[in-house]
Amino acid sequence: MKSVIFIVALACLTVSGCVEISKPFDQIPPGIWRAELQLAEEVILPFNFESSYMADGQLKIEIINAEERIPVGAITFGRTRDLRDTIVMTFPLMDSYISADYKENVMQGFWHVNYRGDYDIPFVAFHGQRHRFSNANEVPAGDMTGRWEATFELETDDPYPAIGEFQQNGNDLTGTFMTETGDYRFLEGTVQGDQFMLSCFDGGHAFLFTATISPGEVLSGKFYSGKHYETNWVAGRNEEAKLTDPYQLSQIITTDKRIDFSLLNSDGNLVNLNDEQYAGKAKLIIIMGTWCPNCLDESKFLIQYLADHPDLDLEIIALAFEKYRDEQKALDIIKNYQSRLKIPYEILYAGYYNKSEATSKLGFIDKIISYPTLLFVDKTNTVRRVHTGFAGPATSEWEKFQSEFDLSIQEILEEPTL
Repeated sequence: MKSVIFIVALACLTVSGCVEISKPFDQIPPGIWRAELQLAEEVILPFNFESSYMADGQLKIEIINAEERIPVGAITFGRTRDLRDTIVMTFPLMDSYISADYKENVMQGFWHVNYRGDYDIPFVAFHGQRHRFSNANEVPAGDMTGRWEATFELETDDPYPAIGEFQQNGNDLTGTFMTETGDYRFLEGTVQGDQFMLSCFDGGHAFLFTATISPGEVLSGKFYSGKHYETNWVAGRNEEAKLTDPYQLSQIITTDKRIDFSLLNSDGNLVNLNDEQYAGKAKLIIIMGTWCPNCLDESKFLIQYLADHPDLDLEIIALAFEKYRDEQKALDIIKNYQSRLKIPYEILYAGYYNKSEATSKLGFIDKIISYPTLLFVDKTNTVRRVHTGFAGPATSEWEKFQSEFDLSIQEILEEPTL
């Protein structure tokens, strides 16, 4: 592949910034990029990423969402028959990838999500552009900093509650939404006049929140998840807003609160809760999916928790409900997830991710309303607590979750009362 020479110059790529590069690169130029996903005809989700070259010359690309940086798992280059240079950015944990042609300072192609079948969203990226939604600086209609009580799916018979937590600095806006099933992780955007905009792209999910700020500090707008989901939402400031206690949402329905199951691990071997490895030990059972962003956050938390407590007499088993009905395909996805994250505990294939099917498959829980769901199980296989959803590091509830998790672990490590 011929080298693309980037000459030192003062020419601006866009009104938002200039890039000065003197070194030739065989691949894309280093620096900040602004990307767009076209979710619908007039709906654009922007995000930023940064490319850089390591000491050994290897290219590194990181997706940026507020304070979070997500490394692209694998990057490959090629050339089409008509001599167009191409790049493929793969997100192995999310079973998705971006493929694009590139020329000098522009990439153009598609974001593909494998488990959704024929699911391709147009993608374009521009080198040197630092803004996300807009590089304008319209005077904001208000300061969104604080806690907001929100409701989503207003157009349905079953709207769901949420809490928005935002931080605003001038036009810059960051924050997240917490729901009873999890949070929308690190969001980044802007307030321009009376327009509120936040987005997140993590390789597997594309979230876009837009709203108009009305007098009286009322937000009303749209939420888009990829090109397959769109809903209406509204919010008002309420510093006392709360969601249902996550320990009250799902319950064990067996008479003695004991559970049992036999499922395949990623090597195709049957694992039972009463196997010698688990018999007579406290256990944490995780109901999750490899495709789930909150489950990924929780997996990373558990890996670190075990590393920080190497002498803990605790076993962990994850039950994965996947977006493939094909058993072997699902097992391959699970094995990849386990290998890449270096997960030290079993992940068992439990079935298809449909929540009604999952509830029926397990049988011992009244309803699964969220991935992830945690079961704290004592040495007699009795479930002491069920925690639904996940309040991750993007939320104000993160420290509280960790503290309560510690207490729940200590409870199941105690000898059960006869």
